[in-house]
Amino acid sequence: MLSLRQRAWISGGLSALVSLAIGILLLYSFLNQREADRFDRALIERHTQVVVALSYAAKDPSRLAELLFDPQYQTPFSGRYWQVTSQAGQSFASGSLLGASMPGGDIAPTGLVLRDASNPDIEAVRIAAQRITLEDGSSWVVAVAESLAQLQADRRDLRQSLGAAFALVAVIGLASVLFQTAAILRPLDRLRRDVARRWDRDEPLSAADYPEEVAPLVGDINTLLTRNREIVSRSRRQAADLAHALKTPSAILRNELTVLAEGAQDMSKALDALDRVDAQLARSLARLRTANTGETVQAKTDLSHSIQRFQRLFGMMAERDGKLLSVACEPGLAVRMDAQDIEEVLGNLLDNALKWSRKRLALTARRRKGAIELVIEDDGPGIPEADRAEAVRSGARLDTSKPGTGLGLAIASDLLQAYGAALVLEDSAALGGLAARITLPARPAGDVQDPG
Repeated sequence: MLSLRQRAWISGGLSALVSLAIGILLLYSFLNQREADRFDRALIERHTQVVVALSYAAKDPSRLAELLFDPQYQTPFSGRYWQVTSQAGQSFASGSLLGASMPGGDIAPTGLVLRDASNPDIEAVRIAAQRITLEDGSSWVVAVAESLAQLQADRRDLRQSLGAAFALVAVIGLASVLFQTAAILRPLDRLRRDVARRWDRDEPLSAADYPEEVAPLVGDINTLLTRNREIVSRSRRQAADLAHALKTPSAILRNELTVLAEGAQDMSKALDALDRVDAQLARSLARLRTANTGETVQAKTDLSHSIQRFQRLFGMMAERDGKLLSVACEPGLAVRMDAQDIEEVLGNLLDNALKWSRKRLALTARRRKGAIELVIEDDGPGIPEADRAEAVRSGARLDTSKPGTGLGLAIASDLLQAYGAALVLEDSAALGGLAARITLPARPAGDVQDPG
């Protein structure tokens, strides 16, 4: 479906072109008729000049050429001619005719008539002719002609001038359509940006900031934003309540199994199954939480702050196991993730690296173009390339020699996908083991709120 901007451009452009075409036709018709009227008036004026000259030279019509001073009357076939014919049929004509006769120049009514005519001797002309009677009682047919080539040339010049003028008007009109469309849609563009920004800041939109046509929509959006926040908050609370409700019976079962194990009974399989149940519940709860968060929440988390806390926690754990954790984090990093979610991702990946590392593990956080990159590495055995996709997707335990459920990578992947982030497993170039590379959507500096 076409966007509003495209519809406005198309409809505005078509209406402008149709209006322009109608305007061209009407204006050309008016100016064309005006040019024809001007041509006829000039012809009538020359006819009047010949009549006046004839009234002075009626007794000697050969003197007419001396009384009519226009040089074109003397230039052969110049396109301007005159001819007078007596009642006896004797004709006198301008030198421009070179002895040819004007078509129909000896026949005319008593009223002035204008008509188009042509003959093989001269080009197409427009003739003004009239039979007049002088004071001495003599009757004459006075005819004046002008070549239509001049009228056609004037009309051609008129078309060219109008074409150039209206082409400029068309360009200006189309530019105006684009400008007008942009001006009309600017409040909607602003509304789109404000919805995301106000959602981030948990602020309602103000109807007074928008035109009255958009104000009802602003009220509806405020209502939807409020309801959406309530739904998200309620869903996350329900997930937290469910997790809390399941922890107690799980802890009771684990205690009972531990007591039985201490009584010389083999409870390893049961404890392993309970671990997997806990992990699957954790993964399902994480999915439930991300289904109501992710990009729609537009949460704000100070990543640098979270990494500092994890550095202290896992640094002590690594030191206890005789291992070394090194952390390199740029200051002021912020991500579009809920603090609980990003910290669960970091916790799972660091726990996995600590478990499988021999002596060293490392965490690096740095800015990349439009994103933030996290790399968690260890010097352990790593994961074969053929098994990496399966480890991230299903959480299968590829090696049972270490305690755990194998779902840490899968839970981290689920959480990251909900925010449009990516988790890639690869070989560590620095430590030789596994490297988990995460690409997170960044937030502008200065738009960070400390979750603690």
